[in-house]
Amino acid sequence: MRIGVLDRYLIRAHTGPFLFALSAITGLLFLNAVALRMESLVGKGLPWSVLGQFMLLSLPHTIALSLPMAVLVAVLYAFSELTEHNEITALAAGGIRPGRVLVPLLVMGLLTTGVMLYFNDAVLPEANHRLKNLLVDIGRKSPTFELREGVVNEIKTNGDRDSYFLTATRIDPKANTLEDVAIYDRNDPNRERTTYAARGAMAFNANRTDLFLTLYDGQVMELQNDPEGGFQRLYFGKEIIPMRGVGDELERRMGGSDRGDREMDFATLRQNAREKEAEEASVRDESRARALDAVRSALGLPQANDTLNEWEPTRVATTHGTMSLLARDPLSQGVISSARTRVTRVDSLEEAADRFRTELHKKWAIAFACLVFTLLGPPLALRFPRGGVGMVVAASSTIFAIYWMGLIGGESLADRRVASPVVSMWISDVVFFIIGLTLAMRMGRAGSTVRGGGWEDLWLHVRDGVAGIFRRLRGGRGTTEAWETR
Repeated sequence: MRIGVLDRYLIRAHTGPFLFALSAITGLLFLNAVALRMESLVGKGLPWSVLGQFMLLSLPHTIALSLPMAVLVAVLYAFSELTEHNEITALAAGGIRPGRVLVPLLVMGLLTTGVMLYFNDAVLPEANHRLKNLLVDIGRKSPTFELREGVVNEIKTNGDRDSYFLTATRIDPKANTLEDVAIYDRNDPNRERTTYAARGAMAFNANRTDLFLTLYDGQVMELQNDPEGGFQRLYFGKEIIPMRGVGDELERRMGGSDRGDREMDFATLRQNAREKEAEEASVRDESRARALDAVRSALGLPQANDTLNEWEPTRVATTHGTMSLLARDPLSQGVISSARTRVTRVDSLEEAADRFRTELHKKWAIAFACLVFTLLGPPLALRFPRGGVGMVVAASSTIFAIYWMGLIGGESLADRRVASPVVSMWISDVVFFIIGLTLAMRMGRAGSTVRGGGWEDLWLHVRDGVAGIFRRLRGGRGTTEAWETR
């Protein structure tokens, strides 16, 4: 058999199961996604065109999850079939090493990874953006009203006569809480009002037509636009902002405003992470500068053209009286009042930067999982050739569960800044790659036949592994005999 013929044969043997697995897994995940959203769609009088658009825009996110799964299922099934019919044994008898059959599949795995990278970079973010805009528009049509985190939300009130613009770093739809809130009010032509708060809560009235925002630990900055001008800043511990008459008509807004992290391509994610880091550094520098000015003001030192060395002796000499001076100085009081808000702002910027980096590495890791699963599948199929479809389902389900738990857990750790986004997002790929590479290097050491490699062999491997653990724990005394009697 010529090499070219062998490659084409292996690719054909892999293509059919791959297409079937992709269709089946995508269908199951798609039905689950639609079922989760169905409660928010039914009973609102939506036209069929809107429902069709929702289903179409839900497909890319489903495919992003199902495609790596389909790769593993296809490789496991194809090599299980080849081994069961002794085709791998025939190839080995003809002088073709078992590792040679991996070459065409690894090339396909690389191509699938490249397609997945393009999909995650160009197709998936745009589909997520349009889907979120559609869901927000549907939410605005109903009294349930939705706000998006990390973007500018326009809230129309009083029959669309007034508009507020709200941003929040984090929004918990179940608890109706917000973090790092900013509200821009431009409804009065004579003034512009901007409200910042460290956190807040949302609530509706009984008829669910009026929205009430309760904000905590923030400040209100108001700029007068009349000829006299003027500016004032007020700090508050708690403030309630009512928004009357939130609209309930379906209004489609094309394009939308800013995008969330799941709606950004690779370049935008990197750019936003760098911008958040730069903004964080700016807030830290501004906080240090204001604190320094407050201390100078309290000590009666000049605010310009001086250095730390010039007033250091005075600062040291008046350390015990500095706090009392700061408490009486108006500038110092403003700095102290805004310190809590600035600390919260720095934490929010750090968290936002990590969230952008996490999303970037997650998209890359999911794409490279196609190549990892391509390497991992054939050695497992050759090791247990008589497992059949049941072995394929059991092995793939176990691997999927472990991989996605590692990915989801890593994302949670990265969002909470417990672990680096690079480590948390790539750990699953690295572990499975090492396992797959180790098994692939051992493929040529022993051949499998249809006489073994079934469920009983898997049970023997598990049993021997558990027995080895007990032997090590008990010092090897009596464990072997106990297992032999069973």
